[in-house]
This record gives sequence, C-alpha cells and structure tokens, in this order.
Amino acid sequence: MARYTGPKTRIARIFGEPILGNGKYLTKNSNPPGQHGPSKKRKAPGEYAIQLKEKQKAKYTYGVLERQFRKIFEEAARLKGVTGENLIKLLEGRLDNTVYRLGIAPSRPAARQLVSHKHITVNGEVVNIPSFQLKPGDIISIKEKDKANTSITSVFRGKNQKFSWLDWNEAEMKGTFVAFPERESVPENIKEQLIVELYSK
Repeated sequence: MARYTGPKTRIARIFGEPILGNGKYLTKNSNPPGQHGPSKKRKAPGEYAIQLKEKQKAKYTYGVLERQFRKIFEEAARLKGVTGENLIKLLEGRLDNTVYRLGIAPSRPAARQLVSHKHITVNGEVVNIPSFQLKPGDIISIKEKDKANTSITSVFRGKNQKFSWLDWNEAEMKGTFVAFPERESVPENIKEQLIVELYSK
C-alpha cells in the first residue's frame, strides 16, 4: 500500500516542517536525523539533492509511492498547461485527499483508511480506491448506513473555507468536487517546478 508507517517526527525533521501532521516536537529538535546532530558540518546540498528532496516531500505529503507518483507526473505532462501545476491538481483530485480536505477525516492516512474500508461513496457508488481521480461535479459522501456511526462522524472537522474548489453540505454529509484548484489556492509548501526539473533530466 502507498503509505508511510514509520515515525512522523523523523520525516518532519528531514524537511523541517510538519508535513505528516503533528509537528509539536520540531520546536524541541528541528535538526535533520543523524547521529552527529547539529555539531556535524553538513555540505550544502547540490541541485539534484534539492530537487529530489522536493519530490520526496510531495510523496510523503500526499501518501504516494514512487511508481504511482511517476504515473501521476506523466499524466500531468500529457495535459495542457503547466506540468507542475497539473501535478498538484491531480494530487489534489485524489479521493483520499479530497475526503481529508472536506474535513471528513482528520488526516490523509485516516481519509485513506475510510476509503479503503468502503465508508465513502462517489456519485452514490461505493469507491474503495484511495487514488481514485475525481472529476469536477463529482459528489463525495459518507455511505448512508455509516452516517449514524459516531466513530466516523465524531472526527468531522468541517471544510476549511480556504478550499474554494470544494463544497460541503453538513446536513446531508456530502461534498462536491467543484473544480481542480488553482495552484495559489493549495496551501502545501511544495516547489513543483523542482520536481519537473528532476524528471526532465
């Protein structure tokens, strides 16, 4: 499965930001992992290292492994427009990410689990594939019999108003994927152009 199950704080320290959620330990130790800690002088990273790190950050953020990430990139390259922006749009259009953005789940791994365990429907049909690519107008909802399940509904956060490309109806527990987001609307700190340069080598 395309998911990371190791220590989240270690990944946060590698990138210097809480990309997997909780970053409370970053204030205590924000140095990259390694036995020598901050006393060891580190060489300035080269161009390739910077590009690779950016790709790794995107993969960890969206919970995608290498083969799947490359497929998404190739699809982004085939679409009209800027490849980097298309990449972010496709990642944002994944079903697990959208369930997270709608506030149905508190994190992307939790959203992935909800989808995999068949609690989510798309246009009335149960979909258990986290990487399912949504299209504008698709309606995402909790399965009807799960709407009374408090273990699922108790973690609802509600949609963040910043995500204008999504619409959430709290009374009916359903959301609409209105459109693919523009890059400036996506809050993730990812320099997608570096990923494009990496794959262009």
